[in-house]
Amino acid sequence: MLTSATREALRGVETVILDEVHAVAGTKRGAHLALSLERLDELLERPARRIGLSATVRPVDEVARFLSPRRKVEIVQPPSGKEFDLSVVVPVEDLGELGGAPAQEGETGERPSIWPHVEERITDLVQAHRSTIVFANSRRLAERLCNRLNEIAYERATGEALPEDHSPAELMAEAGAARGAPAVLARAHHGSVSKEQRALVEEDLKAGRLPAVVATSSLELGIDMGAVDLVVQVESPPSVASGLQRVGRAGHQVGAISTGVVFPKYRGDLVQAAVVTERMREGAIESLRVPANPLDVLAQQLIAMTAMDTWDVDELLALIRRAAPFASLPESAYTSVLDMLAGRYPSDAFAELRPRLVWDRVAHTVTGRPGAQRLAVTSGGTIPDRGLFGVFLAGADPKKGGGQSDTAARSASTRGGGGRRVGELDEEMVYESRVGDVFTLGTTSWRIEDITRDRVLVSPAPASPAGCPSGRATSSAAPWSWAAPWARSCARWARCGRRTPACGCWPPVWTPGPPRTSSGTWTSSAAPAGMCRTTARSWWSGSATSWATGAWWSTPPSARRSTPPGRSPWGPASPSGTASTPRSCTPTTASCCGCPTPI
Repeated sequence: MLTSATREALRGVETVILDEVHAVAGTKRGAHLALSLERLDELLERPARRIGLSATVRPVDEVARFLSPRRKVEIVQPPSGKEFDLSVVVPVEDLGELGGAPAQEGETGERPSIWPHVEERITDLVQAHRSTIVFANSRRLAERLCNRLNEIAYERATGEALPEDHSPAELMAEAGAARGAPAVLARAHHGSVSKEQRALVEEDLKAGRLPAVVATSSLELGIDMGAVDLVVQVESPPSVASGLQRVGRAGHQVGAISTGVVFPKYRGDLVQAAVVTERMREGAIESLRVPANPLDVLAQQLIAMTAMDTWDVDELLALIRRAAPFASLPESAYTSVLDMLAGRYPSDAFAELRPRLVWDRVAHTVTGRPGAQRLAVTSGGTIPDRGLFGVFLAGADPKKGGGQSDTAARSASTRGGGGRRVGELDEEMVYESRVGDVFTLGTTSWRIEDITRDRVLVSPAPASPAGCPSGRATSSAAPWSWAAPWARSCARWARCGRRTPACGCWPPVWTPGPPRTSSGTWTSSAAPAGMCRTTARSWWSGSATSWATGAWWSTPPSARRSTPPGRSPWGPASPSGTASTPRSCTPTTASCCGCPTPI
């Protein structure tokens, strides 16, 4: 709105509330927002009051600086009595028997998988509670897990197995498929599902009409689900803050206990899940840092600001520096960005790029060129374009496309676009799909009627076997702050000879299955190591036994990668600026708690 005539409607704003401020403060989206708030204050007669809200923020002073670096910020942080009931559950006897080693050449036949056990246990938990949110770390997993839960619930309710025309959803592979089970137990909720469908799912969940929802981070923040009494996390949470936010969806009332269950998939994931859950109990949230001087964001905002007004160069710099991410912006960097936007490029290779603003060096002013406003509105932002294809209902009247404006509907009709938006699909899946294929999206089966240059037209295909959506999941590296706790926990648990929950070495959240679970999990971790690594911040030991996901070293999450034998993974594990010197050491098998030493 600040880059259009409708900005006049904002002149009466008195207060700006930033809910879940921790989610943006440490990102470029936050930098974009901070500068937009300064632009808003410039428009008002007096600066708007800013209120930031978050239950998982650290450090508080850094977020206060993000809100307003030049004004006094009052921090309200009352003591919280929130209680969490957290557990890490391994539903099998021994994770080591699930085929963690790479497949050998020529090996055929089915291999053991943890998925059937996880799915059955989750179904048991859902049916034992009123409303459950099951969190997955990717949209693909959310869809497939949701389909599988419905298949299990249908088979339990009817006593009949679904037809075997396609592979069941329990095959969590690229070619996974669903057998058309009705959504009797769970619905999917993620960013690829249309906003209207997500709203319906949220409404049913709030009212307690829906037993379960399988979601990604789309249900993590700012949503009050009063009926939810259990949260299940499949795989380790991506961060401590994320884990607390997710588990906090359960028991979201004053005095209620938030109950969460984490299901790790493999031995390495078990280590991470145990460490993260321990830190969740301690409230050890990761520290965030406000990004400093993101020049790509600055370029976008400069185009937007000069598109609406002519600015004095010095006054424009003063306004930009009022935003926390740009408080230390060097004048040289500022003028370099202005030079670039004005068409002064470092080489002739950029000669075909059009300048976006005019810098009058005599009058010392900058103003936008024709088309700058349109460019700022249509091309701005910090969320990368992943090339997703919109999914629209075929054969519908575009003017009645739920949630679309008349202009958008007419535009869609002109491009052969269809009506109501159903969701979106990954470009890779669309490329591999053909007209007539059936896929699931949001626990509903859809048949592809047409594929255009930027969208997929579909029609409902109820009770039809369907393929599960596939695509590239965006993975995020574990924070470096996990490395030291991860290393200490590995060392403590590996040296423990008792390996039972009764031992003080083990995390209180540990809920193993039969006794062999914990022992089998840690036997290879306790193997003597021939080399230790000491840094200024943490230490850990490497084991020459493959015990995680094909990796040949016991590495912290921030360094985990597939490393061939004889090659050290320590390079990528060390942050820049941290001295790290390998040295030989004598391995120890001494117990950490007086328990018998491992054999």
